[in-house]
Amino acid sequence: MISETILKEFAAKNVLVTGGSGLIGRQVIDLLADAGARLRSVSIDHIIVNSKAEHIIGDLADFDFCKEITRDMDYIFHLAGVQGTVQTSSSKLASHFVPTLMMNTNMLEAARLSKVKKLVYTSSIGAYAEGSILRERDYKVESMPMSFAGWAKRMAELQIYSYKMQYGIETFSIVRLSNIYGPGDNFNPDTAMVIPSLMYRIFAGEDPLVVWGDGSVIRDFLYSRDAAEGIVLALHHGTAGGFINIGSGKGCQIQEIINALQSFINFNYSFDPAKPSGAPVRVMDITKAKDLLGFVPSTDLTTGLKLTWEWFVNHPEEYKKKMDYFFAESD
Repeated sequence: MISETILKEFAAKNVLVTGGSGLIGRQVIDLLADAGARLRSVSIDHIIVNSKAEHIIGDLADFDFCKEITRDMDYIFHLAGVQGTVQTSSSKLASHFVPTLMMNTNMLEAARLSKVKKLVYTSSIGAYAEGSILRERDYKVESMPMSFAGWAKRMAELQIYSYKMQYGIETFSIVRLSNIYGPGDNFNPDTAMVIPSLMYRIFAGEDPLVVWGDGSVIRDFLYSRDAAEGIVLALHHGTAGGFINIGSGKGCQIQEIINALQSFINFNYSFDPAKPSGAPVRVMDITKAKDLLGFVPSTDLTTGLKLTWEWFVNHPEEYKKKMDYFFAESD
C-alpha cells in the first residue's frame, strides 16, 4: 500500500499516463484518480478505463502529438509499449523494435521540451543480460540483452541518462519490470504472455491444456496493482537517472501457476517437454526497491490469478480492441 502522504502529492496535479488502457496503466489511473489527480490517459486503443480521466486516442510515433499531450503536464507515467511473445518478438523484429524506439524517443523528448517536473519510464527485465538472479549493481551497459527486444528498452534508458549528463535532469526515473499480469492484460492467443495465454486457452476449452516445457521453469510474476504501486513510488522518490527493479522478488515455477489456477478453475492439463520453455530461472532482486522506495508487493499468486481470471471472463473480447503491432497490415 502507498501512504496517504505520498498520494496527496498527486492531488490537483496534471498527470499523463501513456498506455493508459493497458494492464498497468489502468491500475495507475485508478490509484491516482482516488488521490484527486487531474488525469490524462493516452492510448492508441479505443478503451475507456476510468470516467475520472480524460481519454485521448493517438499514436506516440507522432512527435507533434507527443508535444501536444505533454504540454502543461506536471508528471508523466510513460507505460506504453509493444508487447509480444518471445516468438513474435524474435520473428518480427522490426514490428517490435521500431515502434518502441519511436514512442520512447518522442515521449521523452517531448517531456523534456515541456519541462515536465517528474517522469517515470517502464523498461523491462529483457533489458538485462541473461542471468538467474538479476540485480541492478551487476548490470553492465556493454552486455548483450537477453533478447533483441531488450535493445529498444535500453535505448530509452540511455536517452534518460543522456539528459542527466547534458541537462542535469535527475527527475526522469526508470523501473525495470518483471513478468506483469492482471486485469486488462493482452489475451490475444497469438501474442499473449504465459498467464493470459493459459487463461485464454482454458476459457476456450482446450482439453487437456498443453503447457510448454515440464513445469520446472522459474519466473518472477507480479500482479499489476503491485506493479502500479511500485511505479508510483518510483516517480515520487526518483531513481536518480538510473533504474530500479520492480518485481515480486520471488521465483515461481510454471507448475505453481497451474496449481493455483486449478484451485478455482476445473481443467485438465499436460506438459510437453519437447517444447521450448526458455532459461531455467529468471528472478529479480528487489532489495533496492524495498530500501529506496519502500516497495513491498502485497498480492499473493492465487489472489492475483483469481482477480485476473474474473476480469477476463467478464471481458473476453477486449483484446480485440487493442492495437496488434505484429499482425497489423503494413503500408
